[in-house]
Amino acid sequence: MSDSSFASLTTLRVGGTPAELIRCTTAEELAETVARLDAAGTDLLIVGGGSNLVVADGQLPLTAVLVANEGIELIDGSLLRVQAGTTWDDVVAYAVERGLGGIETLSGIPGSAGATPVQNVGAYGSEISDVLTRVRLYNRETGADEWVTAESLELAYRYSNLKFTNRAVVLEIELQLEPTELSIPLRHLGGERLPLAEARENVLATRRTKGMVLDAGDHDTWSAGSFFTNPVVPTALADAIDAKVGEAGMPRFAAGDGQEKLSAAWLIERAGFPRGYPGEDAPARLSTKHTLALTNRGNANASDIVALATDVQAGVEKQFGVQLVPEPVWVGF
Repeated sequence: MSDSSFASLTTLRVGGTPAELIRCTTAEELAETVARLDAAGTDLLIVGGGSNLVVADGQLPLTAVLVANEGIELIDGSLLRVQAGTTWDDVVAYAVERGLGGIETLSGIPGSAGATPVQNVGAYGSEISDVLTRVRLYNRETGADEWVTAESLELAYRYSNLKFTNRAVVLEIELQLEPTELSIPLRHLGGERLPLAEARENVLATRRTKGMVLDAGDHDTWSAGSFFTNPVVPTALADAIDAKVGEAGMPRFAAGDGQEKLSAAWLIERAGFPRGYPGEDAPARLSTKHTLALTNRGNANASDIVALATDVQAGVEKQFGVQLVPEPVWVGF
């Protein structure tokens, strides 16, 4: 794969080649490049860590703008100002090493810091919205380079008003953390709090068991992370699914206004899609560790990933009447 192909730029390791690749190493260069391309009417795609992209095969008639501005600044002892192109897990490590809590449960999540507010990244009991204070944006509609409040992004479960809109490009983010010895309550440990470094290692170990920490030698990690969001459905539908499956302990969580959030992974498994589906010879398979990840077994292309995603979606909808929504951004389909 060439260094400019999307197979080289994404964690799924699939996708064709853009017409041009431009690498931006400062926030100013990133804003100026996007402004110039927009003014010229060029079709472009902003690429950070590539962990949330599914890109079509072949030659794509677009310019890829690579977010490569890196750096972390500590302000007043607990506020982090982070360049958008910084590897996210490096940010978590930086915070934990300095005794700053609030993002330790987000350890091991692939991608860049600038992507975290776009889909309000979260795991194990916390979300980026818990600590995000401001975001520096290049507004593609007005041409302004401006800091905006976290509240203005309408952050919700795996959502912000930046997602899928292309209205702005994240240049930097600010995170207000807390000097502490203990982690936030860890949901997967029943709310237990651990020393920060221990909590980080626990989360990393837990993610590794699910193939959710990048490892070039492990095809279970050649993925876009959790491929589907956990669906929010009416309580009546949740009751019907619970009764139909007839198992004790169906994962379901109140989501307000007569709605409940269900586990996409649980639904996928009960709809007849086990880990490793559809089998060892398939180029694209569900992870052997976690059914929520669609994986490239080494020689898959984008169409293989899409076919598997479509198969799983159709099966869950037929079995339970629930439409699973993909979490990654799809490009070129």
